[in-house]
Amino acid sequence: MENVRFDTKLAVLLRADLQTWQRLNVTAFLVSGLGTAQPEVIGEPYEDADATVYLPMFRQPVLVFEGSEEVLRSAHGKALTGGLLTAVFTSALFTTGNDRDNRAAVRAVGTDAMDLVGIAVYGPRNVVDKTLEGARMHP
Repeated sequence: MENVRFDTKLAVLLRADLQTWQRLNVTAFLVSGLGTAQPEVIGEPYEDADATVYLPMFRQPVLVFEGSEEVLRSAHGKALTGGLLTAVFTSALFTTGNDRDNRAAVRAVGTDAMDLVGIAVYGPRNVVDKTLEGARMHP
């Protein structure tokens, strides 16, 4: 089989000091918005040999990175100025329990004052790579 190389990249950047459960939770929440905003990232439904159908998933890998608070803040700024599709997760979202309260918590803080714990970005591979400078692959 031939490897498929994508012109785009889907990446999550997590703040390095998060607990394991937080990393998983933040990653799941962040990537959930990308498929609705950019349907091209979603592949076809899956089907097993017994013809049982399963939900479609991303058509390309989701790369997960980690970095310091400074790396995360820098990447956030670059993502916004670079025109990347961006999802954010702030520390306040750990204390809310639903979408309405999540959106209110984000709305309550200005862009530069957000206490970011993670972002997800999607866009041209080279722009995403530049955006994530200083980050390292999640161990």
